[in-house]
Amino acid sequence: MTALRFETPFTKHAGVDVPLICGPMYPCSNPELVAAVSEAGGLGVVQPVSLTFVHGHDFRAGMRLIRQQTSRPIGMNALIEKSSRRYHERMQLWVDIALEEGVRFFITSLGNPRWVVDRVAEYGGIVYHDATERKWAQKALDNGVDGLIAVNNRAGGHAGGQSAQQLLDELGDLNLPLICAGGIGNEAQFVDAMRLGYAGCQLGTRFIATDECMAAVPYKQAIVDAHEQDIVLSERITGVPVSLINTPHVASMGLKAGPLARRMLRGNRSKHWMRMLYTLRSAFQLRRASLDESGNKDFWQAGKSVSGIHRVEPARAIVRRCNEAVLHMERNG
Repeated sequence: MTALRFETPFTKHAGVDVPLICGPMYPCSNPELVAAVSEAGGLGVVQPVSLTFVHGHDFRAGMRLIRQQTSRPIGMNALIEKSSRRYHERMQLWVDIALEEGVRFFITSLGNPRWVVDRVAEYGGIVYHDATERKWAQKALDNGVDGLIAVNNRAGGHAGGQSAQQLLDELGDLNLPLICAGGIGNEAQFVDAMRLGYAGCQLGTRFIATDECMAAVPYKQAIVDAHEQDIVLSERITGVPVSLINTPHVASMGLKAGPLARRMLRGNRSKHWMRMLYTLRSAFQLRRASLDESGNKDFWQAGKSVSGIHRVEPARAIVRRCNEAVLHMERNG
């Protein structure tokens, strides 16, 4: 736990000392990483498919494993797109278990967050929603969320189309706490985002290159070695642009969806089936590549924050430096 606190609306909502989220990552959010970030004063967030499918834990047992390593607040990511009834029911069960295990901060994405908001409200919990532009942010606001994860064009995973400043300008009048997600690989970039007026920052790629993350060494080293221009957007993961390191394997796959897939992705009904098909196929590839120590399966997600990442180190060191930097900013203006 940190000795000093930089308070923002987010730190009050989450009950944490540092306005920093370790973003939920498939396939890289293992229990040890989530716990390490929370124990250091930030907010570690459970990604349930990563916890169960990649790292092999029963969901409740995995939550309790994290609790054995930290008593500090943790969060949970609920991907709420109704790609299938079975998946939706499983996500509802995971949310209920998380609430029973004491989680009170949830990040929703890829759908209407209303059912999560209503369920979490029964426990006095908080919901922030991923947004890449105004229309999705407004929809989330209309459905009762407490804050927004503003996903910009430098993010890993599902990147947005606007810069951090553009998103702040576009969403600032909604009067919700905004978290800057994308392009933050070191404490200087963290402070830059906080100076803009964000209530906190979400870091993902930076925490893959840590001792606690169970990603394979070649994956971590690829992040350390990569430059900003090595990050490309592929439609072939989920049907919408996802940030990847441009490796030989990624180049051989191509970045664009095929003609049939593009047509299906435009349909109101067919887009859900097409995204599910892409996601199921990619889930196995990403899982295998993230754990493959040979480095031959070079299919690795990362954002443009690679420009600020120069070594693999403990997660607590990253949280500590960001905390020290933002406290220095507060003292010195």
